[in-house]
Amino acid sequence: MSSSLRFTGDHEADDLLNSNFVALLIGMLLDQQFPIERAFVAPYRLQQRLGFELEAAALAKFSTEALVQYFSEKPALHRFPKLMAERTHALCHYLVEHYDGNPDEVWANISDASELRQRLLALPGFGEKKVQIFVALLAKRFGITPHGWKDVAGHYADAGFHSVADLDSPEALSKLRTQRAQARKAK
Repeated sequence: MSSSLRFTGDHEADDLLNSNFVALLIGMLLDQQFPIERAFVAPYRLQQRLGFELEAAALAKFSTEALVQYFSEKPALHRFPKLMAERTHALCHYLVEHYDGNPDEVWANISDASELRQRLLALPGFGEKKVQIFVALLAKRFGITPHGWKDVAGHYADAGFHSVADLDSPEALSKLRTQRAQARKAK
């Protein structure tokens, strides 16, 4: 797995996102009501706190309460550490239950993006918008492009700066923020 996802400001955190799909899914899960770079650096910080590589099976074995403790250590891994620890635990438990803990299996052996959409929507914490962004992320950064991915991703498939799928540098993150601020002003 190789990608050009680079925007957190932490090279090791970026490396983890580019090499570990559990970390990438957790980052995507945490990307709400929180600065995008902090949401995506959080999996690396969690891995540091745990002292071992992020794997769905290992995280699913933790009690929710124990995971909440890791999320709540200062600095907290999210604005809502308890809720996001619970969602992370549920996500990892789901991956173990349905995909033997292997997140790659969520998009493996599918021929159509509508099936990928359904699989992603079934993940705890993933709604329609998050699914659209994640499909665009898989396509743009990891070359995972099932038939119809652009239809499923919607405008996130377009060129420009629309989501994490478009972030290959801190400068791209700055452009995304500028574009979002302009869109808010236009409303």
